[in-house]
Amino acid sequence: MKEKVVGIIGGLGPEATVDLMRRVIQATPAGDDQDHIRMLVDCNPKVPSRLKAILEGTGEDPAPYLVTMAKDLAAWGADFLVIACNTAHLYFDRIQEAVPIPVLNMIDLTVDYVVSENPDIRKAGLLASWTVIRPGLYGAALEKRGVALLHPSNALQDRLLTAIRRIKTGHHGPPEREALEESGRELVDQGVEALIVACTELSVIADGLKLKARIFDASQVLAEAIVQTVKGGNT
Repeated sequence: MKEKVVGIIGGLGPEATVDLMRRVIQATPAGDDQDHIRMLVDCNPKVPSRLKAILEGTGEDPAPYLVTMAKDLAAWGADFLVIACNTAHLYFDRIQEAVPIPVLNMIDLTVDYVVSENPDIRKAGLLASWTVIRPGLYGAALEKRGVALLHPSNALQDRLLTAIRRIKTGHHGPPEREALEESGRELVDQGVEALIVACTELSVIADGLKLKARIFDASQVLAEAIVQTVKGGNT
């Protein structure tokens, strides 16, 4: 039986797309090249700034670019699509409506997984960009489950945004890692029962993060969902 092919809407930013592909490869049970998953990737860093469009209201609408990428990937032979960016899920409905193949929703998958792993959870912490927090991309989904969502203080949130911008340029080291760790510690001190890494740039530096709350990485959840969609019960 022919395996499904995943199409990845990427480049938002480029390193985060490569990180998602790495996670897919590592999550795939493989004995040789042929056991791995075929990925069609449009790594397009020319999509207009989501920050300028969402927060500042001055930028070009990214949605038409994302829709074109989705249509191209479908035409190239993808059986289903994913979006390698949490923020870009603000345009999820427009992307899904534009293509005849399913698009996996990273936010829904992550929320479902967090709640399934913590049935009694009442408070979660979000490590993400303002572009995810202010539109309420995770807040609305968690609120429906009776889960309150906290984010770091404005000062730490601004440090996270600086870290995200640095990672997008290929530069990340101790300052970016420290901003992520301090943000996580602040949320743990406020009593969160789980931390959600909900920015694919932060996922690049999140491996090995140790805090006194369980950490759920949206990129990892998506990677495992890709493998499950392709491999089914063989994972």
